[in-house]
Amino acid sequence: MIVMKFGGSSVESAEALQRVAAIIASHNRRQPVVFVSAMGKTTNRLLEIASLAASGERSAALDKIAELRAFHFEHARLVCPDRELDALRTFLDDHFQELETLVKGLAAVGELTPRSTDAVSSFGERMSSYILALALRSAGLDAVHVDAREVMITDERHGEAAPLMGPTEERMREVVAPLVSEGAIPVMGGFIASTRKGVTSTLGRGGSDYSASLGAALLGAEEVQIWTDVDGVMTADPSIAPDAHRIRVMSFAEAAELAYFGARVLHPSTMAPAVDKDIPIRVLNSRRPEVEGTLIVAESLASGTVVKSIAYKEHITVVDIRSTRMLMAHGFLARIFEVFEKHATSVDMVTTSEVSVSLTVDRTDRLDAIVEELNAVAEVDRRNGRAIVCVVGEGIRKTPGVSAKIFSALGEIPVSMISLGASRLNVSFVVEENDLDETVRRLHATFFSEVDPQIFA
Repeated sequence: MIVMKFGGSSVESAEALQRVAAIIASHNRRQPVVFVSAMGKTTNRLLEIASLAASGERSAALDKIAELRAFHFEHARLVCPDRELDALRTFLDDHFQELETLVKGLAAVGELTPRSTDAVSSFGERMSSYILALALRSAGLDAVHVDAREVMITDERHGEAAPLMGPTEERMREVVAPLVSEGAIPVMGGFIASTRKGVTSTLGRGGSDYSASLGAALLGAEEVQIWTDVDGVMTADPSIAPDAHRIRVMSFAEAAELAYFGARVLHPSTMAPAVDKDIPIRVLNSRRPEVEGTLIVAESLASGTVVKSIAYKEHITVVDIRSTRMLMAHGFLARIFEVFEKHATSVDMVTTSEVSVSLTVDRTDRLDAIVEELNAVAEVDRRNGRAIVCVVGEGIRKTPGVSAKIFSALGEIPVSMISLGASRLNVSFVVEENDLDETVRRLHATFFSEVDPQIFA
C-alpha cells in the first residue's frame, strides 16, 4: 500500500485531474490511498468569501460563491462519467447551498470565528476529493470517495487542530483499510477533519501533507508520495539559482531542517508521522511524472558534497532586547519567552550576550503588544526587512571549516545572528532582504560547483 497526496496545482483543472488519474492508474498495483488538496486557489477564494460576508458584503460574497460553483462544475463535468453527471450536479448543488447558508449566517452575525473559518475553508477539499474520484472512475478505476471528516478525528482547536490518534486509527481501519483490501482506491480530502462531536475542523498550514503522512503511518503504508508542481527538493530556489540541482535522496533530519527554514516543498509537521514509522517520503512532480523526484529516508547515503541545500525565510523581523538586569540574573530569558508564549508567537533564531538577546519572528501581527510588554523590563528595538538563510547538510557536522567557507563566500554582505544548530546539520544567519538573492547565489556557487551524481541530478 502507498499513500499519494496531490497538491492544489496538481488538480487545478480538468486537464490536471486527467493527468493525476493517469498517474494513479500507473500505481494501481501498489494499492494507493489518495489524499487531495483543494483545486487551485480555491481555499484562498473561500477565505475571501468568508471575510467579505463577515464584513457585511453579503452580495459580493454570494457572487463569488456563484463563480466558484461555475468553476468547479466547468472542470468536473469534463472528467465525470456520463452516467454520474446528475449525481455531480446534485453534489455541487447541495454543497454550494450549504456554503451559501453559512455565508448568510456570517453576514448576519458579522463575525468570523476559527470554527466558522474551518467550516467555510473545508469545502475546497470536500469538492476536489469527490471530483477526483469521478475522474478516476472515468478512467476505469474503482475509486471511492471518502469524506475525510468521517476518518480524521481531532481536538477542538479550530484552525490548527491536532489529530486524536486512537479514534483516527480506529476510523482508518474501519473505513479505509477494507476498501483497499477490496481493490478499491479511497480518495479523500487532506487538511479537513472533524471533532468527536462531528464539528468540521482543519489541520492548519501543511495540513494536506500531514493528513497523508498520518494516514500512511496509521495504515502501515510502504511509502508516502507528495505530488507537487516541482521535480523534487532542490539545492536552492531555482528562481534565485537557475543552476540548482535536484536532490535524489536525503535524510529525514535534513528535510526537517529545510522545511523549518523555509523550503517550499514540505512543512515540518508533514513528516512527523512518517518519521515515527520509518516510512519513506517521495516528492514528485505531477506535470513530469517520469522524473524520479526526491526520496526522503531515515538515513541518507554518504556524499562527497558536504551541503545538501540552501533554504531561506523572508519577511523576518529581528527583535533586540537589552537590559543590564540580565547580567548575572536568573530567569530573565524565561521571562522574555513567557511574553512570546503568551502572545502565541514563535521564535526562529536566538542569540544572547551578557546584557542582550536578539531573536527573530516571522509573524508580526502581535509584535506591538509583545514589545509593549517587554519595554517594562528592557529596552527593545525591532529591525524589519530581514531574511534567514540556512545552509543544511549532514556533512556539516563531520567537516571542519564549513562555516569559514560560508562567510568567506559572502564577502562584504553584512551578516548577523549566526547560529550553528544544535543538530549540527545547519548553519543559519540573518541578512537584509535586499541581499538575499546574492547571498543564495554565492553560497550555491561555492558548494555546488561540483556535485556527487549519486545524490544530485
